[in-house]
Amino acid sequence: MSIEIHRDAWGIPHLRADSARELARAQGRVTARDRAWQLEVERHRAQGTSAAFLGAGALSWDTLARRARLDDTARRCFAALERRDPETAEWVRAYVDGVNEELPATAAPEFTRVGLTPGRWEPWTPLGVWLATHILFAGFPAKLWRDEATRHLGPEAVGLFAADGPGTSGSNGWLVAGARTTTGHAVLAGDPHRYIEDPGVYQQIHLVCPEFDVIGLAVPGVPGIAHFGHTGTVAWSITNAMADYQDLYRERLRRTGAGVEALGPDGTWHRAGRHTETVEVAGEAPVEIEVIETDRGPVIAGGPEGLEGGGVVEEPPAADASRSAALPAPPSASLPTATPLALSLRYPPRVTGDLGFSALLPLLRARRTADVDRAFDQWVEPVNVVQAADTEGGLLYRVAGRVPVRTEANRLRPVPAWEPGHEWRGWHETPRAGLRDGVAVMANQRGPATPLGVEFAPPHRANRITALLNEKERWSAADMPLIHMDTHLASAQPLLEHVEALDDLSPEATAVRETIRQWDRRMAANSGEAALYAAVRGAVVRRLAAHPAFAALADPPAYPDVLLPWLGLVPRVAFALEHLLNAEELYGIDRAEAVRAALEEVAAEPPRGAWGDTHRLAPWRALPESESGSGSGSGGESGSEREAPGLSGDHDCVLCTSAMPGLTDLAARGPAARYVWDLARREDSLWVVPLGASGTPGSPHHRDQLPLWLRGDLVPVVTDRQQLTKED
Repeated sequence: MSIEIHRDAWGIPHLRADSARELARAQGRVTARDRAWQLEVERHRAQGTSAAFLGAGALSWDTLARRARLDDTARRCFAALERRDPETAEWVRAYVDGVNEELPATAAPEFTRVGLTPGRWEPWTPLGVWLATHILFAGFPAKLWRDEATRHLGPEAVGLFAADGPGTSGSNGWLVAGARTTTGHAVLAGDPHRYIEDPGVYQQIHLVCPEFDVIGLAVPGVPGIAHFGHTGTVAWSITNAMADYQDLYRERLRRTGAGVEALGPDGTWHRAGRHTETVEVAGEAPVEIEVIETDRGPVIAGGPEGLEGGGVVEEPPAADASRSAALPAPPSASLPTATPLALSLRYPPRVTGDLGFSALLPLLRARRTADVDRAFDQWVEPVNVVQAADTEGGLLYRVAGRVPVRTEANRLRPVPAWEPGHEWRGWHETPRAGLRDGVAVMANQRGPATPLGVEFAPPHRANRITALLNEKERWSAADMPLIHMDTHLASAQPLLEHVEALDDLSPEATAVRETIRQWDRRMAANSGEAALYAAVRGAVVRRLAAHPAFAALADPPAYPDVLLPWLGLVPRVAFALEHLLNAEELYGIDRAEAVRAALEEVAAEPPRGAWGDTHRLAPWRALPESESGSGSGSGGESGSEREAPGLSGDHDCVLCTSAMPGLTDLAARGPAARYVWDLARREDSLWVVPLGASGTPGSPHHRDQLPLWLRGDLVPVVTDRQQLTKED
């Protein structure tokens, strides 16, 4: 069997082999060559062993990975894949073989810096990488926030704070049918929004064998091209559907002479699985953790004695079957009881032994949208909205993934494991939708997946993309970057209305108000007005969060650190600011006074410079804490403010570069790639990633795409072998 590896001018690998299996082996080899350090970090994160070289900052993640049984679930899913779909299992094995062939020879400097030797990948490791990448994707920790908010503010708080928050991964995606393009063939475009990592979370790649010829964005550590691909005759892309498909259960646990028991909904105590594991931590003593699994799922927080330090939870009164579908009554309805807190997590792959990998080969072999549709019938998680188009005019717009049928209470908050009515009862049929005026736009707003979720993104990005597409009758692939880079901030309206209504301001604050009133509402990096608006917004967020009405939410319960991004009061207020300012009444808070005080604060000390002077890119890089410039709590390193490039955009702009208003203007999340798939001529397709094709510092292709990404330029997709250079 022969394997050929070529590179284009941007270092993007183009692989050719005699079979799908040999091609997977080649993909594993080239990924290990380009992304050795990244692959090993992901393998260790999936196993819960990353603290052994990243330090104590990674301990909370490792503990979650162990307690959630990620590696064990990956093993189970691979064993089931071998029985159910041996061809795909062998294809995954071939990828792993390629990784293991190349990793020992790596020259990646990070291994020397931390004294780490590359380990051996197992056949199930790619499944573990996929699980670790997406276990927090659906945001199950948001149920903890809603639980706390409901407990202290009442059930109306669920809707008030229902917005995509700081821990959510989102995307823009739009499909323009042939009737609305200059070529008569469809165009797909968009950009996935994730935490920006160095190296990037997506790998540009071209895979060719007698069975298929596909270009697309791969997930390093996973064979094939799952999320964004173009086979020449059909192309597909995804956005986060914002579905809720993971449940948290409050467990009552007790110790016995034989181990641990959990109280079930039948009123009896059932034996729970229990063992201990040791997590090694660089520079510190090893930590022993207890791993418990009930009939619902693995216990990810707390235990028989509660959270660390004896944490307890106040439970609402028991719900009977007649009201189990409704929001649980607030605790004020009757006297709550206090019980040691333990939370178990139920997630589809752990229940079914299926991670959806049987979709990956059919996607590569797809020729028409019907093939893509059938492939996504086998998709499990994350739950996505899929858009696809082919050269014969076929179009696809659907939700894909596995969402359990259960009561509404399960979706909103942790539910009591000992009460009946909270079990899973099969799977939802995933919704489908059609185009409107030749266009389909998804940006994590309420859409086809509305029946499946709770928190969605505001409609601003989707509305803005739709409005831009309606400005022209015909669009080309080359036009699409104009949409990618749009910086209009519609979500500024409620705050601007409050600013407009103020009077009796100091002369300095009046000047700030007048400047903001005349602002064009574009979050451009060179805009001083945008910087001024952002400063006022941040001050308003801090003042609202500091109000006594929210005091009980200022310090979240002692949940594991890895879950705390979903529980921070300031970020929650920041991302729900529109709702809080528009609400008819807000717990007695004088919002006009908060905005007035914020204006005066900013007038006294206005920002120096433009939006891009503080709104800078802060990519995460896995390094030991001793080498971390940011002291991040996950063994990572954020780019320094002095070196990081300034960014246009904001969370609710189409150019979604998310900061944390009230905390920092630095952006750790943004477009992890941009793509334009042209169905008229694949070679007219375009793409770009934030940094480059190589994960090796010092490589000419480590950061060579960054200037283009910043400007909004894209790299042409290369399919002509004459433009490639062969690699040994």
